[in-house]
Amino acid sequence: MLPFTLFDAALPYADFLAQFGTPADRGRWDAVRAAVVLSEDQRAVLAAFKRRTPVLVLAGAWCGDCADNCPIFERFAEIAPVLNVRYLDRDAHPDAQAELRINGGNRVPVAVFFSEDGQEVARYGERTAADYRRLISAVDGNLARGSEPTATADHRAAVVTDWLREFVRVQCVLRLSPRLRKLHAD
Repeated sequence: MLPFTLFDAALPYADFLAQFGTPADRGRWDAVRAAVVLSEDQRAVLAAFKRRTPVLVLAGAWCGDCADNCPIFERFAEIAPVLNVRYLDRDAHPDAQAELRINGGNRVPVAVFFSEDGQEVARYGERTAADYRRLISAVDGNLARGSEPTATADHRAAVVTDWLREFVRVQCVLRLSPRLRKLHAD
C-alpha cells in the first residue's frame, strides 16, 4: 500500500511543472488544459462532490500520456474544490514507482485516491479505456471497431468521461463510507 505521507511530498500542478518540466513540457500540459472542455452535466456532477479527496498522481512532466491526462484533473479540481490533486515525479520517487507498477512496468500517470484521513480508496491509470481502444485499433481493428471517436476533440471528450467516471466512483465510495458518514453526521 502506498503511504499517505507521500502526499505531503507531492506538488501542486504549477509547482510540479516548474520543478520538473521544461518550457516545452509546460507548454504541452497547458495547451491540453486549455483544450479540456467540461459539459454542463459534468460540471454539475463535479460541483456536487462533498468529500475531501486527496489525489496523488505519479507522473513525469516529460510524459505525453501525463500531458494528455493530468490537466483534466486540474479542470475537475477547479469545479470541485474538495479535490486536492498533487503530483509526484516518477523518477524522483522510485519507491512510489515500484509500488505503482502496472502489469510489471513503470507507467505514468497513475492516480491514487485517498480519503480525507489518508486511507487509500482506489488507484487508476495509466491510460483510460478510450486511450487503449485508440491504441489497439492499430493492432487489432476488430477489437476497437466502432468503439472510439476518431476526431481529437471527440477522443479527448471520451478520455475526460473515463476519468470523470473514476473520480465519481471514488466520491461515491467516500460518501457511502460508514466511517466517514459517522464523522460527518450524514
